[in-house]
Amino acid sequence: MYQKAVFPGKYIQGEGALSELPQLVTLLGKKGLILTSPTGLDTILPQYAKTWKGTPIPAERFNGECCEKELNRLAKLVSREKVDILIGMGGGKVIDTAKITADRAGIPVIIVPTIASTDAPCSGCAIIYSEGGVFECVFYQKMNPQVVLVDTRIIAHAPSRFLVAGMGDALSTWFEGRSCKETQSRNECGGLSTLAAVQLARLCYDTLLAHGVSAKIACDQHLVTPALDHIIEANILLSGLGFESSGLASAHSIHNGLTALDETHSFYHGEKVAFGVLAGLFLTDAAPEEIDEVYKFCEQIGLPTTLARIGVKNPDRNKLKKAAEKACAPAEAIHHEASVITPQKVLNAMLMADSYGKSRIPAA
Repeated sequence: MYQKAVFPGKYIQGEGALSELPQLVTLLGKKGLILTSPTGLDTILPQYAKTWKGTPIPAERFNGECCEKELNRLAKLVSREKVDILIGMGGGKVIDTAKITADRAGIPVIIVPTIASTDAPCSGCAIIYSEGGVFECVFYQKMNPQVVLVDTRIIAHAPSRFLVAGMGDALSTWFEGRSCKETQSRNECGGLSTLAAVQLARLCYDTLLAHGVSAKIACDQHLVTPALDHIIEANILLSGLGFESSGLASAHSIHNGLTALDETHSFYHGEKVAFGVLAGLFLTDAAPEEIDEVYKFCEQIGLPTTLARIGVKNPDRNKLKKAAEKACAPAEAIHHEASVITPQKVLNAMLMADSYGKSRIPAA
């Protein structure tokens, strides 16, 4: 295998960066369409669109799930309206839907994240779910997004739970990338990790520990500060480059397994990934000092450290075993870990992560 790394065409981050959108659309196409969430349509676009010069960019409301039904609907719309550039504005599922739709149509895509809840914006892959929200597969695009446009003012005004969930997703980057490097496993672009990717994954983790607590406080107060700026970059750019060009392992596979449990569906991707990180640390026999460092970080910013915090309040071993079995499906990245992974080992790791998290909760 060759070493491989992938990157978005442009990455732009800062307060008021959304003002750049019209000229970027003109640079890449003639007829744009914005796919956005209800919040984007009703709150964000009205604030910005009135300042844009030139022809208004039409917007379409996202129907809520990155599933084949929604993808087929949008494919017909893009074809009928002769759209030649698509803009995905919103959270992870809006972004993934826009990336897949644009890839299938053979047109460029601009990604405008309105929350920093996942590392989806920069990547050339996306997750397809069932209409009911259960993980189905990863869809790989031919190219990464042409532009990722990050307006920190918008993200600062979103609920901080989104930012914290993004830190949960980013938290996995170093541990999964490290595993792939140690086992010489394929990364998400089909090659071996580069030195740059490994260093970006480590920088992502170090940035979270250094600035995560301060960034959450800033976001709670809707303030754009250097710490918040650093964490937005870690959640979106560093995590995106790190996971895709270094690779995935146990944390995301355990997340995928947890989606089989209905109780987890109301919780964010990064929240479930964070629990997957904790379980993965026990699965891979991480050093006790490292385990405690990660638990402390999660506790400080409010990431889940028990199964109850992701909706599984009364863990049933038979039910959890189904999640463990899904996490261990043959194509899952959990097999990038150094040892032979089995559903029983994953079940034990999840239960241990839950028990250890409970043991750290102060008695009432």
